[in-house]
Amino acid sequence: MKTNIITLKNRRTFLQAMGVITALALTGLPTFTNGLAHAADKTTAKPLKIGVIGSGRIGGTVGSLWLKAGHEVFFSSRHPDKLKHLVEGKGPKAHRGFPRKAAAFGEVVLISVPYGAVPQVGRDFARELKGKVVLETGNPFPGRDGKMAHAARIKGAGLASAEFLPGVRLVRAFSPVGAYSLQSGAHRKGEKIAIPLAGDDKAALDIASRLVREAGFEPVVVGDLKSAKKFDVGSTVFGQALTAKELRQRLGL
Repeated sequence: MKTNIITLKNRRTFLQAMGVITALALTGLPTFTNGLAHAADKTTAKPLKIGVIGSGRIGGTVGSLWLKAGHEVFFSSRHPDKLKHLVEGKGPKAHRGFPRKAAAFGEVVLISVPYGAVPQVGRDFARELKGKVVLETGNPFPGRDGKMAHAARIKGAGLASAEFLPGVRLVRAFSPVGAYSLQSGAHRKGEKIAIPLAGDDKAALDIASRLVREAGFEPVVVGDLKSAKKFDVGSTVFGQALTAKELRQRLGL
């Protein structure tokens, strides 16, 4: 009888743990308790509606990877006719149009535009973006983006982007890894390419981490938005396709 009681207790504990894992997975956020939790995340996490503002080499690539992972993706640019290659033959979850529609469509929004255009995106689509998780990829280059890029370099792109995009749950993501590495290295065998992330909102970082994994990379949370300066232009990791171990070593994490 004593053995049966122990067995029942163990079974009850296991079932309770599975219930917690399932509940977390159904929220659409990643679960981190153990390998079983990762499996639950992959099989039961709710697909997201993602808007992509700026569907060029970075935005188009990452958005396409999310589309393949089962998410519904709205690609956008000022010239949506040029985005046919991103949606044709890709099924009912692939859409294209203008940036305002992408901003309104997405539960999560990826902003991947030249850095000089980020302030305008923040102004023009403030209402559509308010309160949403926003992943922003741009890098300030003075030769292209003008004086605002000098100030952003000094301040750090994370803090600068937060000023340009007020009211959003901002995560800096996909900014130091080149387009070619994103195109050719997604879901590669062995150790994945690491994507450093920085943000002030824990839940937003969790969602960004999930999306990085589902795109075929390994997320590394570096810290808050101020910490994003560690992987800005000119840092020791910028432009590098590093593993998570290599990235952490270089950043001292």
